[in-house]
Amino acid sequence: MKKKLLLTLILLGVHAVSQATPFAKADATAGKKLFDQHKCNSCHISMLGGDGNGMFTRPDHKIKSPDSLKTQVQNCSTNLGLMLFEDDVENMSAYLNKNYYKFK
Repeated sequence: MKKKLLLTLILLGVHAVSQATPFAKADATAGKKLFDQHKCNSCHISMLGGDGNGMFTRPDHKIKSPDSLKTQVQNCSTNLGLMLFEDDVENMSAYLNKNYYKFK
């Protein structure tokens, strides 16, 4: 009986972790600072015009999951030679998710 209860509690804990907010341990405020520091929207403006935020809000955006968001931030970092650390990528992804994508 105790083993079944323990197993149930463990499975519930695993399920709760799997349902956690993406980038829960990241710092969105630090992500915004990095986004501004590296002038990320300047690239978006050159591609789409306007204020650059259309990159995130256009109906055909390519980002469909937290993982694809993080991958895209890493790709931008690599392509532009920003050399962001993993924590920086997480923080910037958290900022973008909080303000535009709203993945849960």
